[in-house]
Order: sequence, then structure tokens, then C-alpha cells
Amino acid sequence: MKRDFRKSTVYQIYPKSFCDTNGDGLGDLRGVINKLDYIKELGVDYIWLTPFFVSPQNDNGYDVEDYYNIDPRYGTMADVEELIAEADKRGIRLMFDMVFNHVSTNHEWFQKAMAGDPYYKDFFFFRKGKTDGSAPTNWESKFGGSAWEYVEKFDEYYLHLFDVTQADLNWDNENVRKEVQKILRFWMDKGVKGFRFDVINLISKEAFEDDTAGDGRRFYTDGPNIHKYLKELNEATFGTDAEIVTVGEMSSTSIENCYQYAGRDTHELSMVFSFHHLKVDFMGNEKWVLVPVDFGKLKHIMFEWQTKMAEHNAWNAVFWCNHDQPRPVSRFGDEGKYWKESAKMLGTIVHCLRGTPYVYQGEEIGMTNTDFTDISQFRDVESLNYYQILQDKGLSASDALRIVQIHSRDNGRTPMQWDASEYAGFTAADGTEPWIGVNSNHIRVNAAEQLSDPDSIFHYYRKLIALRKELDVIAYGGITPLAEKDPCVFAYEREYDGHKLIVACNFYGKDYEWKGAPDVSGYKRVIGNYSAETTPENGVWKMRPYEAAVWYR
Repeated sequence: MKRDFRKSTVYQIYPKSFCDTNGDGLGDLRGVINKLDYIKELGVDYIWLTPFFVSPQNDNGYDVEDYYNIDPRYGTMADVEELIAEADKRGIRLMFDMVFNHVSTNHEWFQKAMAGDPYYKDFFFFRKGKTDGSAPTNWESKFGGSAWEYVEKFDEYYLHLFDVTQADLNWDNENVRKEVQKILRFWMDKGVKGFRFDVINLISKEAFEDDTAGDGRRFYTDGPNIHKYLKELNEATFGTDAEIVTVGEMSSTSIENCYQYAGRDTHELSMVFSFHHLKVDFMGNEKWVLVPVDFGKLKHIMFEWQTKMAEHNAWNAVFWCNHDQPRPVSRFGDEGKYWKESAKMLGTIVHCLRGTPYVYQGEEIGMTNTDFTDISQFRDVESLNYYQILQDKGLSASDALRIVQIHSRDNGRTPMQWDASEYAGFTAADGTEPWIGVNSNHIRVNAAEQLSDPDSIFHYYRKLIALRKELDVIAYGGITPLAEKDPCVFAYEREYDGHKLIVACNFYGKDYEWKGAPDVSGYKRVIGNYSAETTPENGVWKMRPYEAAVWYR
């Protein structure tokens, strides 16, 4: 049966940190199988699994060595097949994470290239250095340092936009594109009904020249053949099955390109992830700084993407976090007094938007950033690199650590907090210590506690997910921003076929009088994060800290 992704919600699992069933300290696929009833209770339609293919794990599986086989640390092919089947019994489909911009340098293709096979050398970007022997261009790796690695044997450099062990694939080579198509068809034959494509808008490189105004990204982002290659991939693989849903992770993209990537009739992808709204506590594109969240900018970006994508019949994935982002309640809400209210408020904003919502594991129980106090507790290659880079730039070790604590990808990677036991129920207490430390607040922030509490964040998320299925206005309605210049309120109106929805949220932990609030007489409050209902009177709404309310007519 064809599923409407506009009414659907996706639950993202980072298997390494989700549930460990064999006591080795690493989450595994059997752990996902064991928790399917929990996921079904939440009410989601798809599970997006981050990569579990054979990998040296230099970038936690995003450095794929073999797309056809399962890394033994996660399980077996039989486990994958059982997971697909058991999820299907519960009405849940699987979305696999495909990393096609680059492969691990352990991959057979790269190994053959390094052995000098010209067929496979052309799978990658090997280039001569400049006349002085330096790298072909001044492009910077996303993880710090040069994006080129010298190979003495060839007196050439290969391109790696990410870690040095992640060599970029040459999509201009038709043989590369055919190999990618074969991989997708293999997993489609296994019953996979969704694909998330990692940094897919970087696959078409332009001119290999120095970037005098930046780090090189303008030469490889949304490149000249990107739409051609995505259309070709669609037609050869997932586009042949109307049930398959796709989402592209778009790095530093433009909204104009996304009209095409995710247009209703453009035959590329179902939807896109864009990250502009998650750079509102950056300085420009610089992540490794400490600046407050720019709320006005956040609203402007989110509303621009909402309204313009709607105007062009294109579809967004809507989200606050994933395995690469800090926890939203720590970033935009309150870990303390208003933890529950702020987590629910943030969920309300995203789940009533135009787009398919993505819930990252633990978000539905309000998990927070790490409580790590020493760099030795971090595992993320990007964080460890920048801890050193920041000190090389003159920061003290303590200042560098503070920045890493706030921005590290490890904030989203600590083990899922199932219960209050020693390792949060992630692994058996008598098992190996988890691969990364458990947040000590798991004693109060855990799934077991919330399943039994009808007022919990979990049950609130459950209701938000159900509302999207129940009310067509959420899935299909247009969107009109409200209170665009207000310093505290995030609000908007949805409308569809005579049905209206008003969503209003106080983004801050203080009482606030919203002057100019809409008249909601004749509306019914369908969800809110305070039990005692209040409404605007004479255009003024006295909002409580982090208050969220949704009215429907």
C-alpha cells in the first residue's frame, strides 16, 4: 500500500547508541528489533537507520568499506532481514542511510585504485599538485585541514572532503553511477522502502581551483550535474517503486536548488534536509564559536523555507536534531526548571509545520547534551580535531573544551536512556562499558519513567505524531507566518480546504504578553504543554514560560 509521506513521521536510530543486546558496549541491530514495540507505540511510520555496513568506523560508519555486507559489530544479514520483516508486521518501514559522496579508503574500489588500476583510479579524484608540490587547491576538509592527501607512489593527491580515510567518488564517471544504482537495487530487493542520501548535493564537483573567498565549498556544492545525476538515479532505481520515500541531506545548499531536489514533479527526491536553521548559533558558517541563538534569524530562515518550498510545490524534512547535532532541549530550551515544557514546545513547532517530521532517538524523552568534563570522554573525530585546532589558534584548553561541549556531534550520540539502571538500560550492567559515556541524568530522564507518565514528553510526541495523521490541515495545508518580528513568539497559521490551525509558542523561559495574538474563538485547543488552558483576550495572550498551544477550527 502506498504511504503518504506528508502524513508520516520518521524516527532516526543511530544503532551504535540505541540498544546493545550482546554486552559488547556497542548498540546492534537486534537491539532495534527488541525495541520495535516501543517505536510502534510512538506511532512513527519509518525508521531511518544510520549506516551499519562494513566500515573501519573512522567516522562512525559514514566511511563505508562494503555496501553489501553488515558490519559484524552490528549483526548479520539475517538480522537485517528479520528487522525489515518485524518492522513491517508493525506497519513500520525501513529507511537506509546511503553514503555515496565518498567511500572508506579500505573499500575495494579505492584499494584497487591505490594498486594502480586505471579503471578504479577514475572512480576517485586523483590530481597532480601545484608546481611547488603543494595540494591541487586550497580547499579545506569539513573535519579540518586540507581536503587533499598526497600519495607518494603516484606523485598525486586524492580528494577527501571529509576525513582523510573518506575518498570522494567521481560521479562524472558513469561506471561509478552504475555501481551506486546496483547497490540501491540490492537493498530494494530486500524490502527497504526508504533511502536517506548523505551529503548528496556534493557529488557533482565543478572547477578544481583555489577558492580565494572561502573554503572551497562553492566549487562542489550543488554542482553543475547534480540534478542530472539525481534524475538518473531516480529513474534507474527508487523511482521505479512508488512506495519508496527518499530524503537528501543537503550541505550548505540553496533554496532554489531544493525546489528541484524535492519538487513534486521534478523526479529527483521526495524531500530534503537543509541546515540553515541550525546555524543560528554559528558565526557565519563557523560552528566552533560560542554565540547566543539568534531567534529572529531562526524564525526568518524557517519561515522562508516553509513558504518558498510551498510556493514551488517542494517538500521539506522538518527537524531540530540528528546524530550530527546537539540536543534541541539543551540548545534552544531548558535542561532545568522548564525541561519538560521546553521540550514539548520545541516538538510542537516542528510537528505542525509543512513537511515530514523527523524524531531523533531520545528526542521524544527530552534527552540533553552530554555532561562530559574531559576531552578524553569524546569520541567524535571532528570534535577531537577541532579541540586541537582551537588551541592552535590560541584558545586555552578549557575554552576549547567548552566550545566542544556545546557543539560536539557526540551530544547526540550518548547511549539511549531506557531506564535508571547503571548504563541506562543501553547495555547489561554486567556487560562491557558503553563505547561512549552515558549521561548521568538518565536516572530521571529515561523512557521507562515516561511510558508510565501520561504527562510525559514521550506521550506528548505521540499525540503530535497522531495529530498529523488525523488533521489534513497539518499534512497538506499552506502556511502563513505570524508574529514575524516578535522577540519571543514563534507562531504560524495553517490552512487547508476550509480547515485552520493556529500554532503559538513562547520560545523563552519567562512569562510574556503577546500583543497582537489572533482571535481563537470558535477554535478548539487540540494540544498544549500546560494542563490549564488559557487563550488570548482582546488580542493579548499571557503566555507562560515555554508555553505552546495549537488551536484547530
